[in-house]
Amino acid sequence: MSIATLVVDDEPLARRAIVRLLQDDADIHVLGECGDGASAVAAIRSQSPDLVFLDIQMPAMTGLDVIGAIGVERMPATVFVTAFEQYAVRAFEANAVDYLVKPFSRERFAGTLQRVKTRLAANDDATRSSARILQAIAELRQRDDYLERIPVRTDERVVFVDVDDIVWIKASGNTVLIHLADRVHELRDTMTALGARLDPRRFARVHRSAIINVRRVRDIHPWFNGYHVVTMDTGQQLRMSRYQHEAFLRLVGSRRDADA
Repeated sequence: MSIATLVVDDEPLARRAIVRLLQDDADIHVLGECGDGASAVAAIRSQSPDLVFLDIQMPAMTGLDVIGAIGVERMPATVFVTAFEQYAVRAFEANAVDYLVKPFSRERFAGTLQRVKTRLAANDDATRSSARILQAIAELRQRDDYLERIPVRTDERVVFVDVDDIVWIKASGNTVLIHLADRVHELRDTMTALGARLDPRRFARVHRSAIINVRRVRDIHPWFNGYHVVTMDTGQQLRMSRYQHEAFLRLVGSRRDADA
């Protein structure tokens, strides 16, 4: 079995590392290297590789843009290469898509390559493979829609608040109060509208007037009548609606599983 393979990465050192490892495998025939998305699209169309190692983070045209240009159904077997995006890794794992996180070891590379070769040898159903890639991409696209920074006006200027720095958010009439560890910003927005633009894996609405950053929770303890009190890492204590408690615990549980 000879597997025609294309390597796509905007970093020359990363490309050479992958090519070097591939050249040690007698089953692999390296067709070439591409340093950008546009040349990758042209090479895939003209050379029809069996396998592509595809970097996600490339300027101008990302790995996902390459797939969009080719079409998921026409993409060859693909190993995604990512530098740091943990949410991308979770999306790939959840949908059984092969991936490598840079920097990777020789052993990790060998394991990924063996899985791909097994699928190719078994003639893995193309429809099922396309569905896996489509679902992973949909999850990545959805994550891109969530806010990472929030512009807020302070005095005569606008500052950008990283969502990871938010401890909790409080409803206040037609505005919301964004509580950080050392200050509070007022934003003209509704709780419902802002909450819809925050990643639900990172933020939870524990009360009709409070959204919290799950990562900033120190502990939760019972109060009375089915209510609980959430203590944030700043010491701030917030009442949790009894209707939100079970949903919140499921969220915390899913985060622990993802981080494990």
